[in-house]
Parts: sequence; C-alpha cells; structure tokens
Amino acid sequence: MNKLLLFIALTLSVASCNGHKESQVKKEIEKEMNTLTFNEKQASCMSAIACSEASGDQLSLYDAINAGLDAGLTVSQIKEALSQLYAYTGFPRSLNALGTLQKVLAERKKPFEAGQEATPLPKDYDALKQGTDIQTRLSGQPFNYDFCPAEDYYLKAHLFGDIFARDILSHADRELVTVSALSAMEGVEPQLKAHVKGARNMGVTDEQLLQIPVALAANGCKAASSRVLKAVNEALDTTATVRSQNDQVDLKSYWRRGVPNDAYAQYFTGRSYVSPYGESITNVTFEPGCRNNWHIHHGAVQVLVCVYGHGWYQEWGKPAVELREGVVIEVPEGVKHWHGAAKGSWMQHLTYHKNLQEETSNEWLEPVSDEVYNKVR
Repeated sequence: MNKLLLFIALTLSVASCNGHKESQVKKEIEKEMNTLTFNEKQASCMSAIACSEASGDQLSLYDAINAGLDAGLTVSQIKEALSQLYAYTGFPRSLNALGTLQKVLAERKKPFEAGQEATPLPKDYDALKQGTDIQTRLSGQPFNYDFCPAEDYYLKAHLFGDIFARDILSHADRELVTVSALSAMEGVEPQLKAHVKGARNMGVTDEQLLQIPVALAANGCKAASSRVLKAVNEALDTTATVRSQNDQVDLKSYWRRGVPNDAYAQYFTGRSYVSPYGESITNVTFEPGCRNNWHIHHGAVQVLVCVYGHGWYQEWGKPAVELREGVVIEVPEGVKHWHGAAKGSWMQHLTYHKNLQEETSNEWLEPVSDEVYNKVR
C-alpha cells in the first residue's frame, strides 16, 4: 500500500488504536518518505535526466535515460520524474521528454526494469489538507501565497497534494529531481535556492546535494552545475575562497578546496588539494603554477572536467591543451601526460575513471620541468 496513504489513514484513524504504536508507525513512514532511495550512481543519472528535461536537450536526455536504466533506475521512476516536472518546466517539455523515454525503450537492446505503477489515491483523499502539510514541512514554515489564491491552491492541492502523494518516488527523491531541473533554468534562482533548502528539510543530505553539481558537470551541463553549486554552498554557507601564499592570487570558487593532497605531494610541483565527492569522483585543486608529474594510467581511462580557473593538459610529444571551465579531457589508457594550473590562476578539475580493466595502476614519472611548463601557451 502507498506509504503516504497509509500515513494519512493512520492520521485520520480514531483513537481506539494504541496511540504509542500509531505514533511510531507514523514516524517510520515519514522517515522513509524523507529518505533518498537512489544510490549514488542512480542519483547522478536522475540529476542528468531532470536537467536535460528542463533544458529541452533531447539528445542528452536520451543518453541520460539509457545511463539511468543501466544504473538500475526503473521505467516507472523515470516516468514519474518526467511527469512531475511538468509542474516546473511545463507540459511541452514534459511531454517531449516522455516521448524520448518511449524512444529509448523502443530502441534499447539491453534489459531494463519496468517497476511498479503508483498506487491509486482513494476517493476520500484530501489533497489540499495533505499538500498543505507537505508544503509546510518542505518550506520549514506555513506558506500562503495570498497575492494569488488560485496559484496557492494549485501548489498545495495539486503539486504537493496530488503529485507528491504518489508512491513511486519519496519526497526526498522528488526534491532532488526538482533541484536538478531548476538548475537548468536561467532566471529562477530564488526558486532553486528555496528548493535546495526544501530538499534538506525533506531528508536529502548535504553530501547528496553536493553530488548534483558534480553529476551535472560530468554530463557537460556547465551553467546548470554552476547555478546549483552556488545555491547549495549558499545554503551550507561554505565556499573554497582562500588566498595563495606564493603569489597572492585569490581562489574564489564555489567548489570545495578540500584538504592538502599530502598522500601524493611527492608527485606534484606546488601545492594541491583534494575533495572527494562520493565514491568515484574527486575534485582536485591546483594552486597557481602547480602541476603533477608526468604519469601514465594503466588499465583505465581518466576523465578530467575543468570546473574552475585556468590550466593546462599535455600528452607526451603533443602541444598543451588549455583547461577552462567546462573543458572535458579523456586521457587514453597508457598515455604519458600531465595536468595543472596556469601560472597566474588556480585551477580545479573533477576526475574519475572509466573503462576499468581488472588491474589498474598509476605510474608516476619525472616532474614537469620549468622549461617544459614555461613553454605552454
């Protein structure tokens, strides 16, 4: 049975039941609704799906849906997210996205999980009452849009009443979807900030929120990643702002600087810092002039996503490639290379590995000489 409907039934039940037991059941159900049900990879895929839906990029959405199905998202979960988003992005984008989902399913060669459909709402379900309660918990306080009573009713009874009552996604899931979609929309920053706070109120952890900009950056959604990162860091009241000791250049970034990269300091010229985002992605911060040694990745392809500042990437025997925000580099397996910051700028990039073979390793080689580094243009 729909957990939310069970919660409602318990709330409306007469006091003939054991009051303590009823209270405990209510708390357990509310806890489940306020818990993200996606694992890390599924959450990243859902963020990419929601962002692509909101931007109207059907090609990116096609790839994101396939990746989501590969990660174990069900068709029902994806369908539910795309349906919910009509309330935020409009029917045209939602319908287009559902059409892309149909296309993916028709063309897909790999197996996928259909999932269960939502439990129908009972005839006596009070959408306005339940929606008002959910909206209050999401906002952290009662919210009444007296300027436009009709809009206030739609928000309470339909969005937070009818839609949020469906049991395919938890309230935390729905807020992750909403935040990811709003990040793709220019000019809705107040709503984005409000839903970042709402996501926290509905059980999305700070680490899970910080995974959203990482996922969007890794999927090439540069502007969306920057918007949501700024909103999340403002909610958490944390940034990476720091001043370099060697040349007094400010790092003014919303990406976390992290901790000194002491474990690998011997392989760097200059200082670097690391900030892990989940199990597989790490943000590496290079101070101005810092670069790592020449090195080779065996048994894996390394992916670099520059998210802040100015830097360089160079393969042995080839010209250096400039790193700016949004530039993505795929480092081939077995290729000697280095990467680091430009002289007058901090540089931050996300890094992760793909195409992993059974055995992987990093082979660290000689430092990048000043002669080589000073020649990059």
